[in-house]
Amino acid sequence: MNIEEYKGIYVFIEQREGVIQGVALELLGQARRLADEKNDKVYAMFLGHNIADKAKSLIAYGADEVICADEPELADYLTEQYTQVICQIIEERKPESMLIGATTIGRDLGPRVSARVATGLTADCTKIENGDTGELRMTRPAFGGNLMATIVCKEHRPQMATVRPGVMFAIDADESRAGEVVEFKPKFETSKFKVKLLETVKEDTGLIDITEARILVSGGRGLGNKEGFEALEGLAETLDAEVSASRAMVDSGYIGHERQVGQTGKTVRPNLYFAFGISGAIQHVAGMEESELIVAVNKDKDAPIFQVADLGIVGDAKQIIKKLNERLNK
Repeated sequence: MNIEEYKGIYVFIEQREGVIQGVALELLGQARRLADEKNDKVYAMFLGHNIADKAKSLIAYGADEVICADEPELADYLTEQYTQVICQIIEERKPESMLIGATTIGRDLGPRVSARVATGLTADCTKIENGDTGELRMTRPAFGGNLMATIVCKEHRPQMATVRPGVMFAIDADESRAGEVVEFKPKFETSKFKVKLLETVKEDTGLIDITEARILVSGGRGLGNKEGFEALEGLAETLDAEVSASRAMVDSGYIGHERQVGQTGKTVRPNLYFAFGISGAIQHVAGMEESELIVAVNKDKDAPIFQVADLGIVGDAKQIIKKLNERLNK
């Protein structure tokens, strides 16, 4: 493989029912920053059906060129159909690097593509940067989040990474940016289409994704038991906030993994983050330290969480939740 032939940073633009997902814009923003550092170009790979009218909007968010595959076969995400198109783009365009969101779709698509084109994939990245010698430095949690591993792919192209939603920043839309939308006509090998989508069932939990919440009320081991967590939910209702948690509460079964904040959970950036009974292990802090305002409550005055908090309260988290809720309700 002559890696000198491979150029450009390519971003998979995830869309669901025609709606471009936030993680795609975050990755475009990061790709734009990486490309500007090395005088390179950013290419958006936009797959779906009846989506062509949205392609141009991606230029405003950092793409120099949008490769749009608008086909009936791509109306719903199916692994084989999407993999064939991405692999054909790679074969034709020879991208130097490729970024994909670490969502349920991205975590399915990324490994299949990397295996088919015989390159490496760094999964679930929290940091992407240019190396001194031109390679992409991809950082991800390792060993259960106890270490951060930085990985390079020196001998194969494209360099591929799936990146967690919420860890990168989208750039502000600039409608004056110049760019081009190019139609891509894939050649499907339909004999490999072994899976059909029969029905889509949506679960309406009534909950907002914690990565999109303005206020998060988060609980940790210091809440002690189910009663303490129920009090936390009452405070969240008063504040019109969403409930999240540290890994300890998820492991105890008080809340689902989709509500976990941290290296092995989600990265959040709310306007206001309450940390009740959370000690502040580095794995948790990495998922919430970019919050605009952090209020921490812990009975241990030396808890690491106070090092990142804007406001710290030393005391019993359960008692303070109760008193705060009473005061707010008045």
